[in-house]
Parts: sequence; structure tokens; C-alpha cells
Amino acid sequence: MHDPLPHLIDTDFPAIRRGRLKTLQVNLGYRCNLSCVHCHVAAGPKRTETMGPETIDAVLAALATNRIETLDLTGGAPELNAHFRTLVRRARALGVHVIDRCNLTILLEPDQQDLASFLAEQQVEIIASLPCYLEENVDGQRGKGVYAASIEALQRLNALGYGRGDTGLVLNLIYNPQGPVLPPPQCPLEGDYRARLAADHGIVFDRLYTLTNMPIQRFGSLLISQGALGDYLALLKSAHRDANLETVMCRELISIDWQGHVYDCDFNQMLRLPLRQDGKERVHLRELDLGRLDGLPIRVAGHCYGCTAGQGSSCSGALTD
Repeated sequence: MHDPLPHLIDTDFPAIRRGRLKTLQVNLGYRCNLSCVHCHVAAGPKRTETMGPETIDAVLAALATNRIETLDLTGGAPELNAHFRTLVRRARALGVHVIDRCNLTILLEPDQQDLASFLAEQQVEIIASLPCYLEENVDGQRGKGVYAASIEALQRLNALGYGRGDTGLVLNLIYNPQGPVLPPPQCPLEGDYRARLAADHGIVFDRLYTLTNMPIQRFGSLLISQGALGDYLALLKSAHRDANLETVMCRELISIDWQGHVYDCDFNQMLRLPLRQDGKERVHLRELDLGRLDGLPIRVAGHCYGCTAGQGSSCSGALTD
């Protein structure tokens, strides 16, 4: 696989600094039951990296001793980590809001048949990847049969009360483009999703988030092999909007890898660009002084234009209308 970092590291992206930390985004490992073309983690069934109990304890200690509002769990498929449910239970007991970034198909795996009920019981917010409402597009991007499995999983979540607005069980969906283009405006696309999913499958949800494909890992390597990385980076830069700098996710979030090392965001984690503090090139969560992050410079590279292009892109979708 081609390494995009040499193409990204020399950048004129504007300098930005951190605000107050609100979210701890934790990558529980790179193993996944899918191998999606656009995956910026290059996750898949053969990946073996997984967060162990000592690092799980460090995450819980950080939550217990700091004013962190949200624990955002990602992967791979985060649910495949053996300690996933323990972490969720203990974080919820601390009063922390928990997000599960779910690929939907994991809910149908033979050893995960009670997973949807567990998430509902713990009132976990689900952010689920559904890159299109058309079967052909989803299967083309994520694998044959993924669309049908995703629809069945969404129906199962709806039956538990997810996405119905008055239950407190939040179900948000994620759209990302099929290739090296910017996503369309979020609000009109959300309306299209609502109409098609309701009419075709009786599915409801809370919000749709549009995400820009990041030119890193598997997708970045694909662009390099096609000779298209330069054009895509130029597209992102040409669509940059300074207004988006105020609300990029890295200003109030830190990303933790499966070994416990700290990054400014999940994308920097995949590029091996760790957060720096007190002159250290790489900091473990146990060493990090969370109280002194406010105002710290954020490491940037060429991929950062993916977050500020057009309507902007973050883990919570578009940044501006």
C-alpha cells in the first residue's frame, strides 16, 4: 500500500490551536468484519491490533478525573474489542455520553445478536455508516450484501426505539462520496435519505452527517495508484473556507490509538502524527496533562483541507450550511 504522508506533510494549511477538551475519541482496534474502499483506518478482518485492559483503565481514569463530556468509540468495528461492553458500562456509570461508530452489519454477526439491545439499554448514541441509500452504491463501496445487512440492522434498531426522536435513543447516519469529490450539501441529502429509507424500508433516523473522504490510508493509497492524489488535494484546497477553522473537530477532541498514544484527531492517528506536549514527540494518555491542552498547537498536514473544504467535514458532519 502506498504511503500518502510524504505527499501531505509539506503544507500551507493555517495554524490552529486547541480549545477546551470535550470529547475523548478512542480507537479500540483495527479489526473489522468489513474492508471498505474508503476506510481511512484500513481496517479489516485480518487486522489484529486491539486495545487491552490496561489502556482501557487509562481511558476510564481520564474520564473520571476530567470534565470530558463524550466518549466516542471507533475502530475498526469497536464492538469487536473484548472489553467494549465493560468500557461502555463504566463510562455510562460516570455520567459520560457514549457514541458507538457502528458499521451496522456487526449487529448481525452470530456472536453479537444481543448487541443492539445492549446499546439501547446503555442509551448509547449510534453513528452508523450508510454511504448511500442505493444498494448498488453501498455494495460497490463496502462489499456485496452489505446494503441488505445494513437495512436489516437499521430496522432492528428502529424496533428498539432508535431514531424515533422521543425515546432518547439517537441514531445518526453517515454519508461519504463514492470517490475523490466533495460531498453534496448535507441538509438536502438528509431529506433524500429520509424519503427513500422511509418509503423503501420504513426506516427512520435522527440526522445525516456528510463526511469528506480523507486522502489517507486505503483511500489515499488508491488515489496514488491512480495518479489522482494531486488533483484531489488541489480540489480540497481550492474549496477551503476560513470560517470552518473555528469549528473543526480537533479543537475540542483528542484521539487515542489502541496502544493509548494521543493524537489531535483520528486522521492524524492514521498518518502517525502524534500530539506533542512538553517537547515529547509522542505522549501516552497516562502521561498527558489534560488540563493543559487548551491553546496547544494542533499538528496539521495537507489532509486537513478535507475538514475545511466546502461545507466542512467532521465526525459530526458538515460544519456550516
